Amino acid sequence: MKAFQFVEWQQPGQLRDVPVPEPGPGEVLVKVGGAGACHSDLHLLEAPAGSRSFSLPFTLGHENAGWVEKMGPGATGFAPGDPVIVYGPWGCGLCMNCRKGMENYCETPGKPSPGGLGGTDGGMAEYLLVPATRYLIPLGDLDPREAAPLSDAGLTSYHAVKRSVHLLGPGSTAVVIGAGGLGQMAIQVLNALSGATTVVAVDTSEDKLKIAKTMGADEVLISGDDAVTRIKDITKGQGAELVLDLVGVNPTLTMAAQVARVLGHLTIVGVGNASLPVNFSSPPHECAVASPFWGTIPELIEVISLAQTGKIRMLVEHFALDDAAHAYHLLHDGKIQGRAVITPND
Repeated sequence: MKAFQFVEWQQPGQLRDVPVPEPGPGEVLVKVGGAGACHSDLHLLEAPAGSRSFSLPFTLGHENAGWVEKMGPGATGFAPGDPVIVYGPWGCGLCMNCRKGMENYCETPGKPSPGGLGGTDGGMAEYLLVPATRYLIPLGDLDPREAAPLSDAGLTSYHAVKRSVHLLGPGSTAVVIGAGGLGQMAIQVLNALSGATTVVAVDTSEDKLKIAKTMGADEVLISGDDAVTRIKDITKGQGAELVLDLVGVNPTLTMAAQVARVLGHLTIVGVGNASLPVNFSSPPHECAVASPFWGTIPELIEVISLAQTGKIRMLVEHFALDDAAHAYHLLHDGKIQGRAVITPND
């Protein structure tokens, strides 16, 4: 089969011929409908040799959905043809966090995860080998080609919002910095979980801000000093209860600290690898700063339920497997309006 693989450090991915996996005991072979291309993939491809512990090559793609193709011996609960989405952060299944469905915080180091998160083959191929049925969530009527980004962009945004939803309500404000795929989903999740809060989207792109408006943002602002002033005006000088930085570079983190509120939440989701400026008065007093990672299996079930009822949707651009390199080039240049999804079996 064809697979788009990470072959050499600091080089673009390559389309290669690889064997079709055979599912062993408890495993499931999934025919891939869609595999999302993520900004974290770019960080991985651009990383220097030795910066990660796993070895090359492996197949990219950690946002995956498709149809059950074959069940390994002892695997139960699904049948060939079932549409499924794949939970991405694979854990040990035995530690306390895993037993709570929080495999994103598995306590056993070095567990494999697909598509570059642990050095195991991901979903940018015709087939994906999944190690256990607990990682499969039924999609119902959702199209795997459209739903694939819900496994990361959807789940990551949902988890980041849900942990702070107790701060939100009438008169509250949530600021979403970065209106790409993650930001667009965060806006929808904020409206779904706390429709009473005022949602402000900030970005450098007017096109993305137009999309953010259609996704439910109450106000959209071009990033800069004027945006900080406007957010202060909206919040009567107090700052926002929740600030989500979905970029994580120096200018966005600086802005996040400026517009956060005393006793609020400043949540860093973007992997821009910059540092938050911290001193006695910045961020504001007792503003909790967190950098959550992905989300839990139960939360992915909740995300799928929201999508099935039409309360959230992902803006998707499809690319054939042969065009995967082009998709990443567009992603690098900021020309993907929502989420790029590779469709190996169209």
